Amino acid sequence: MDRKIKIGMIGFGRMGRKFFRELVQNPKWQITHICDTDPACRAEAAASLPGAVITADEDEIFSNPEIQVAGLFALADSRASQIKKALAAGKHVLAEKPVAADITTEWELVSLIERSGLMVSVNMFNRNAWYHKQIIDFIRSGEIGDLAIVRICHMTPGFLPGEGHDYEGPSFHDCGMHYVDVARWYAASEYDKWHAQGVRMWAHKDPWWVQAHGTFRNGVVFDITQGFVYGHMARQQTHNSYVDVIGTKGIARMNHDFKTARVELHGVNRTESIEKPFNDKKIDVLVDVFADSLLAGRNMGYPEVRDSVIASEYAWKMLEDAVRNDPPVIGSEMELEQIRQYRSTLTEGYGLPCKPRN
Repeated sequence: MDRKIKIGMIGFGRMGRKFFRELVQNPKWQITHICDTDPACRAEAAASLPGAVITADEDEIFSNPEIQVAGLFALADSRASQIKKALAAGKHVLAEKPVAADITTEWELVSLIERSGLMVSVNMFNRNAWYHKQIIDFIRSGEIGDLAIVRICHMTPGFLPGEGHDYEGPSFHDCGMHYVDVARWYAASEYDKWHAQGVRMWAHKDPWWVQAHGTFRNGVVFDITQGFVYGHMARQQTHNSYVDVIGTKGIARMNHDFKTARVELHGVNRTESIEKPFNDKKIDVLVDVFADSLLAGRNMGYPEVRDSVIASEYAWKMLEDAVRNDPPVIGSEMELEQIRQYRSTLTEGYGLPCKPRN
């Protein structure tokens, strides 16, 4: 493989632009093609990288023998067919999550990918986070004794129903699957039993807040709280995000403000407090590790599709359990429309819908 890896991007929306910024700055990558079906996004892509081929036809990427990697950053309903095309063309894949819009198709893709001999990674950004790796190392060192409880919370005034993530599912799947993955990673076990409760905020048909708790097969207990319901019209917006890990002898915990992550380790021999940049989606880490893996011919630490699909499957199952458990309706459709109107005026905020630049 050439030292500069040639990638063709599909999707130049919110996440596509995030990947673009990191790929274009990394000397291991060369973006040769950018595909988007939206004329405004294509115009912005052309202005952002004049030397690239800008197209509305994704097959220009799959049929080009010089392109080594397909970057798939559009919505989930398009990804399954694109992954199949990439594998058939012998191309490696760097993709957003989930890899398909339904779990049956996701597992079909796992089988195809694992038989292909090609490298495929998914943007499960927590797997690239320094703070989770720090805590997992602390757990495995024995400093907290036996791991007993994993508690995770992520609530922001983020995406509303209808703001572009319909194919990714309601918020507990679209966003919550990241935290379903983190809990499983910490526990080093598979999910066993759970109960979930949701709330149908603003009378929306799906629960937009869900809390799930249960046990892993090794006995570790978990609770996961996720919702994009956290003070959308508060005068000063805020959020609540943390990990709290409890062992038989000690604890470890993390919180962040989307700028700085703070890890506190309270073990039998070590007490440490560590602060480092939070680094948002850690896409810079992902594209660098994936490039190193392609150049080395083996996985050097990138997130794998199987883990993402397991997280997707259990996020769907927990969400379905929340639906079965009769989520109450709190609020009105009128309030939801008020929030939509308010968010349409914001230029800074949590998870605002992508708008082409003028």
